[in-house]
Amino acid sequence: MDYYSNQITQLIEELGKLPGIGPKSAGRLAFHIINMPQDQVKKLSDTIISAKTNVHYCKECCTLTDNEICPICASDKRDHSTIMVVENTRDLMAYEKTGKYECVYHVLHGAINPMAGIGQNDIKLKELFQRLKDDVDEVIIATNSSVEGEATAMYISKVVKPLGIKVTRIA
Repeated sequence: MDYYSNQITQLIEELGKLPGIGPKSAGRLAFHIINMPQDQVKKLSDTIISAKTNVHYCKECCTLTDNEICPICASDKRDHSTIMVVENTRDLMAYEKTGKYECVYHVLHGAINPMAGIGQNDIKLKELFQRLKDDVDEVIIATNSSVEGEATAMYISKVVKPLGIKVTRIA
C-alpha cells in the first residue's frame, strides 16, 4: 500500500538515489522541499540545472569548475612547479581547507581498479602526463591508501621518475 501520492513518492525515490541519502532522509528532504516557498524551490532547481549544464573539467588540473580554468590554476600566487595528484575534487577540497598547500593539483577522477575494469586510460592520467612536459619539479601523490589508490600511486611513480621529476608520496 502506498502511503503518499505519486508525486511525493517519486520525489522521495529520486532524492533517495543521491549518495548518503537513505529512505528516511529522502522523506525528510522531500517534505522540506514541498513546504518551501515556490520561489526557493525554483531557485534550487534552477541552480541544480545550471550546475549540471555549466560545470566541467578545468582545462589544466581536471577539477570541476564553471570557468575554463579553475581559480587555483589561474592564481599567480600558486607554485605551478609542484603538482599534488588526488583522486577526486573532494580530496582537493580537503587539502585546500588546511590552508597549508600553496601549489597546484591534478584530479584523476578515480583510481586504477582492474577488478572494476578501470585502467589507466579511464582516469585523467594522460592529462597529468601532458602537464609534466611543462616546468614541473615535483609530483606529490596523494591518492587514497586503498589497494586502488596504492596501485595508482605506483603506476604514476613508475612513469614519472624516469622523467627526472621528484616524486613524493603522502603517508
